Amino acid sequence: MTGADVLLLALGAVAVGAGVLVVTTKHLVRAGLYLVVCLGALAGDFLVLSAELVAWVQVLIYVGAVVVLLLFAVMLTRAPIGASDDLDRPGWPAALIGGGAGLGLTVLLVDAYRWSSVALPAAGTAERLGEQIFQSWVLPFEVLSVLLLSALVGAIVLSRPDIGRPAPQRPAAPAARVDVEPGGRR
Repeated sequence: MTGADVLLLALGAVAVGAGVLVVTTKHLVRAGLYLVVCLGALAGDFLVLSAELVAWVQVLIYVGAVVVLLLFAVMLTRAPIGASDDLDRPGWPAALIGGGAGLGLTVLLVDAYRWSSVALPAAGTAERLGEQIFQSWVLPFEVLSVLLLSALVGAIVLSRPDIGRPAPQRPAAPAARVDVEPGGRR
């Protein structure tokens, strides 16, 4: 086992531990910060695997944009940030579903690859990556940008209680009384 393998396993353990803390903590802001740690550890894994571009995209997009957007949405909607007693539910259904999903994915992976080794494709270049992203994957990136924009607009709308409500009716001002003489003079 090399030093890179040890570092890969250590960062993977940090990512899994932080991921468990994300779903088990009762504090919403702490869950967001644990998500930053989990995604940062994944970026470290990508760096160990010599995928520097993917690591920096992970840091810029997920840590720098998605988590910050999540935390801003929480702050803009004035959601309860601390622990809440009304959200306590038994954990065994979540553990059962998570364990079943993990077991199903493990069986699917083992059945798909049958413990065989997979040949790696030729090393990519920035030019090939740019061609793939901006030719084949333009529509998903645009859809994602519209989705993030709509989430931000939705958070702003939810945070403003005055949007969507009818304006309060003001009482009509009494009309000024004007006395007019029969000749049209005042």
